[in-house]
Amino acid sequence: MAEHDDEWEAGLEDDSSAVLRAVSRQIKLWREAAGMTQPELGAAIGYGEEMVSAVERGKRLPKPEFLDGADQALGADGKLSAMKEDVKQARYPKKVRDLAKLEAKAVERGAYGDHNIDGLLQTEEYARALFAMRRPAFGEEEIDRLVAGRMARQRILERQPAPTLTFVQEEVTLRRCLGGRMVLRRQLERLLEVAQLRHVTLQVMPTECEEHAGMAGEHRVLKLDDGTTLGSTDAQLTHRVISDPKDVQVLEMRYGIIRSQALTPRESLAFIEKVLGET
Repeated sequence: MAEHDDEWEAGLEDDSSAVLRAVSRQIKLWREAAGMTQPELGAAIGYGEEMVSAVERGKRLPKPEFLDGADQALGADGKLSAMKEDVKQARYPKKVRDLAKLEAKAVERGAYGDHNIDGLLQTEEYARALFAMRRPAFGEEEIDRLVAGRMARQRILERQPAPTLTFVQEEVTLRRCLGGRMVLRRQLERLLEVAQLRHVTLQVMPTECEEHAGMAGEHRVLKLDDGTTLGSTDAQLTHRVISDPKDVQVLEMRYGIIRSQALTPRESLAFIEKVLGET
């Protein structure tokens, strides 16, 4: 299996676009077949004409209640309501769905983070602050979509059988007040909460550490249920999934050394509690 690069696009320019176009087209066809105008459909289901128009043009994601209401008002006999699951999946960017699929197959996941808290550990407020500060700026709807996708990935924390999850966070990620002081406080409290799970190990890499194998940047290592091991790295505009055995071996080696250089799990929890007290 060859390694490949995936563009981390923020918009809907992936296979979700086709899903949304198909759903919007069906809504329009059913509305026209019923002889209703957009204002009439909106009034029947509790939405404004602008929202109905945006949905039919594929500019807005129809919520489940929109599809259910339209299904009933247009006499679609369940055909529009049946699209709710497709729309739910299309709500998340392709990169998030692909990553979630890999994580769903993982029996073990290790992650070293050097500039922000790992996505599986983030609070909704923290994730929203991260996406809100991106440049070029995202619109509010796109931020909602990205945050929802990130929160959906966190289902891995509750999955059974539970995968083994290990995290090494650079000290600076615990101190950078992304979103403000209260957002950071709640994020630190979340770290302490998740660290209590038996299948989660959280470690901190202190800034004062003189030996550090992670200077090449953050990365992840995933061991899948079929025995395959993959790596992944992030850069400015790309997310790279690495499957070449030699390259994966390098990432595994680096991650193992990083864990040995970081504070122990017990020391790390004490360190997070200390930072929380200072925040």
